[in-house]
Amino acid sequence: MFLPLAGLLVGVLAGYFLNVNVGFEFTRYSAVGILAAMDSVLGAVRAELDGVYDNRIFISGFITNAIVAVILTFIGDRLSLDLYLVALINFGFRIFNNVALIRRHFV
Repeated sequence: MFLPLAGLLVGVLAGYFLNVNVGFEFTRYSAVGILAAMDSVLGAVRAELDGVYDNRIFISGFITNAIVAVILTFIGDRLSLDLYLVALINFGFRIFNNVALIRRHFV
């Protein structure tokens, strides 16, 4: 459970201290990537609380979620469709679901 949380902390600190500007054309990709990362980290925390956390599943899920979301966004850009919204809605739903399950565990 500490690897995902440590990675999230390192990412937040790196984003805070490094002045990285993302071009307008990449904002969709950044948004999808950030939500994919948050979904994977919160899923890992939930899995740890349930006692079924596996580091290989976390890493493979993190990479797979990010790749699929970016490919979906890329295809949508080429077709002039907002397909990135599909990924954002799906990740948003999963994030809220994971947060609710984590909250229930502690309450």
